[in-house]
Formats: sequence, structure tokens, C-alpha cells
Amino acid sequence: MALRTPNDDDDGTSHPSPDFRAAVRRARVEEAERADVVSDLRGAELARLELLLDALEPVLAQLPADVDLFDVGLTHGLRPRLFIDMIAFVDMGHDKRHYRFVQDTRHGRIILATSEGVDATVEAIMDYMARRLVDREKALASAAMPVRSNEGPMPHNEGISPQMDVTPPLPAEPSGPPPRQRRPRRRLLSWLVGVVIDYLGLIALCVIVWFVIRAIGQHWQDWMPPPR
Repeated sequence: MALRTPNDDDDGTSHPSPDFRAAVRRARVEEAERADVVSDLRGAELARLELLLDALEPVLAQLPADVDLFDVGLTHGLRPRLFIDMIAFVDMGHDKRHYRFVQDTRHGRIILATSEGVDATVEAIMDYMARRLVDREKALASAAMPVRSNEGPMPHNEGISPQMDVTPPLPAEPSGPPPRQRRPRRRLLSWLVGVVIDYLGLIALCVIVWFVIRAIGQHWQDWMPPPR
């Protein structure tokens, strides 16, 4: 005969034990909704976020031990928030009843999910965590892929014949003797020719100037009157 526990019903099914802390938080939320006081409303926000945090505990317990993507924590400020990681958090809407799951992106803040129930919000958070884990695995896999060097031989695939050369051909070397370089003797000869041409031009310029000065002197003597 099987033993019955206090948590078993008549049909033999077991149910989780009641949570007194969750009952106290629900009572605080109901009391704050009846009273129109700002501090009571803030306390109601904290109580709702604490209920959500309690519902997330089984999910957080299933995360891998080596994953440090998520840092779940509740902040007590003017507007309480339940942070999932550095860029995503949950807060309460303007009516203080709906959970808002928000993410900060490079294009601004977006709302991932909005729900009044705790279970629906937990489902949205689980989907977000799963996507982050998949993105992390893809990033680790791409970083661990070895880089194949172009110098090594390329493995033969099924669609490539072993006799086929898949490497690009090297450029053909130019045939014939290399072009003859200019000899230093030719360079010296061209320099001497240039120096001679420069000196001849300078001598011709001096001769022309001398003839011009002589012609001017003769005209000056003809123009001057003879002495008395």
C-alpha cells in the first residue's frame, strides 16, 4: 500500500507545496491597488517583480554553469526593474499591472513582450535566453574554426578529380635575353657633349657682346665733334 503525503490528492497526483512568500506578495499587490498612494504603488511594482523573479528561479537553475551572459537582479529605485542581462530588463507598465520586457539596441529601446501574467512573461524571457545562448554558440564556433593556409595542398573533394590541378598557374617567365643595360661609357660621352655645347654657346655669346660694344664705340666717336 502506497503512502500518501499531505501534497497528494485523492487521485494520487502530487502538487507543489504552497509558497507563503508569494501569498504575502500577492496580498501587498492587492492592498496597493486598493490604496491610491504613490509609495504603495511602488511597493506593488516591487512585489510583482519579486513574483516574477521567484517564477524565474527554476529557469535560472537550468542554465549551464559556464554561461555568464545573464546577471539577473532586482533594482530598487524610483522605477523598479528586474534585469535579465546588461541590455534587457522587465519593468511595470503605466497601469502598474502589465509586465514589459524591454531590450536596449543600437537603434533604440524596443519592447520584446507585454503581458499581465507571470507565466507569459517567463516564457518570453526563456525564449530570449535561448536565443542568446544560440548566438553565443555560433560566435564560439566561428572563432574556433581553423584558418586554412593558401600555401598548403588543397584537399581533394568528391567532385574534383585527383589529377586536376586546382591551383592557378604561375605567370610565364619572359623568354629571350634580358634587355641590354645602358653602359656607363655612353653616359660619360653624353655628359661631355653637353658640356662642350654649353661652352660653345657661352663663347658665341661673348663674341656677340664684344661686336656690339665695338659698334657702339665707333658710332660714339663719329658723333662726337673733333677737339679744337
